[in-house]
Amino acid sequence: MSKKQTVNQILKNAIWSGIQSTNFAVSLKNLPPLKIQIEKTKSKNNGDYATNIALKLSKLLKKNPMQVATEISTSIQSKNIIRKIEVAKPGFINFFLNEKWLLKNIYTILKEKNKFGNSDLGENSKIQIEFVSVNPTGPIHIGHARGAVLGSVLANILEVSGYDVSKEYYINDAGNQIEKFYQSVFVRYLQNKNISANMPEDGYEGKYILEIAQQISKILDEKEIPVNEKSAQSLIGETALKLMITNIKNDLESLKVFYDNWFSEKSLINDGIFSETLSLLDYKKLTKTKDGAKWFTSTKLGDTKDKVLIRSNGTPTYFGTDVAYHYSKIVKRNFDQIIDIWGADHQGHVPFMKSMMSALDIEQKRLKILLYQLVTIKKGSTAIRLSKRKGEIVTLKDLIDEVGVDACRYFFISKSPESQMEFDLDYAKNESKENPVYYIQYAHARICSILEIAKQNNINFEDCDISLLSHESEIDLIQKMIQLPDLIENMASNLTPHHLPHYTLDLANNFHVFYQNCKVISENKSELEISKARLKLISATKIVLSKCLQIMGMNAPKYM
Repeated sequence: MSKKQTVNQILKNAIWSGIQSTNFAVSLKNLPPLKIQIEKTKSKNNGDYATNIALKLSKLLKKNPMQVATEISTSIQSKNIIRKIEVAKPGFINFFLNEKWLLKNIYTILKEKNKFGNSDLGENSKIQIEFVSVNPTGPIHIGHARGAVLGSVLANILEVSGYDVSKEYYINDAGNQIEKFYQSVFVRYLQNKNISANMPEDGYEGKYILEIAQQISKILDEKEIPVNEKSAQSLIGETALKLMITNIKNDLESLKVFYDNWFSEKSLINDGIFSETLSLLDYKKLTKTKDGAKWFTSTKLGDTKDKVLIRSNGTPTYFGTDVAYHYSKIVKRNFDQIIDIWGADHQGHVPFMKSMMSALDIEQKRLKILLYQLVTIKKGSTAIRLSKRKGEIVTLKDLIDEVGVDACRYFFISKSPESQMEFDLDYAKNESKENPVYYIQYAHARICSILEIAKQNNINFEDCDISLLSHESEIDLIQKMIQLPDLIENMASNLTPHHLPHYTLDLANNFHVFYQNCKVISENKSELEISKARLKLISATKIVLSKCLQIMGMNAPKYM
């Protein structure tokens, strides 16, 4: 992939070259490295982009910021992209982009097509994203769906940013909750056979447990069921687990969430990785035995309290297998970076994870943890509460049936993970411009319709004069499109995919405003050339809109 510079990078390079040409450049040699920030201006009166670098330098140089800004601006030589530079109080440098340069970006977009916005930021480094990974003891509900869409979209952003991405689901197929699940299904299986049995304390009572038990009765012949109760429970439980994992996989794929690997917690024990990890902790004197259990002395490394790795009955804890799992990711499978996406209820687990990385001699920066707040479902004026154990849940399947895949994906990614989220079912189903999903997809469909009319009327716009594009709404549309490469790079660097739906909505709005102000195909033959130029413009817009929808995992409809 060829190295391409974004607008921000071009401006940063121009500013840096300008700074090096100033009289005070020598004074900066012994100072810390400069971090030049470029911001898109909110008002056109302040140009297209601005930087506050002069304000930062003025403090270091002990000079007037306006003087510093003026000296930098007069030293900037890059006139290809910049039409005008202005200095504004208290020391901002504002850049007005060259419209000829802006227009050339239409050709760039049309040439690069779906690769527009891609970068080599990741340099093909291996990155693993583990997300959802809920205990396979119940169906995926809407709380899990938020993390699923977050992980899916983030993976797409990282892939187009040059990373070698692997998406993984960690199957918690060991531990106490799985035992409770096995017992719960077994009880329902017996009850289906009119055999008296009581649900275990804190067992799973949802309707789905009964349905799985009924499925097992059809799958397994009674002759296959061992007479020994423990063996029978194990066989039925394992069969139920396979069914549940299949159901989870199908539900996630219906949301367009796909994984490269489904990793079994049990495999850590069976393949010896758990034992290998514990041996390393023993060697580093980071374990102790207390009350018959083995503990990880994580407080030595900054954790709030030590954690049990192996219970007194000899079974591994969640913490124990989690250490082995992350050891597997980085030491055994050689991922350069790993990202865990968890619900906010796992906040208390973060200090343990940091101490774990230190214990495994792994740089903490190689692990990133994203926490997302849970979701409240609203229908009308009623909020719906969720409880998996009691069976009071809104499943992902229910939600998709209610509002559709595209609405699910858009709204789940539209807020920063740390923000509380209320999913309004009525709003998500609204087919009007008030609904951003409809508004965005209608923009794409409208472009397709216009291009189809041009085709039917044999309007060939391959060769056209794009310099005719000078209307404010035409320029605004181009300005918005060229922000995409910077946006993608920023989202990949900061793991912030929630900016994409807002950008896409803005882009759709820019197109709709353009459409209202500029007639694309005119019946007046004297306006044929401007029609061709505008067809060229909306062809580029279609590419960028489609790219955004693709990254978000949404449809780009041709008709609506």
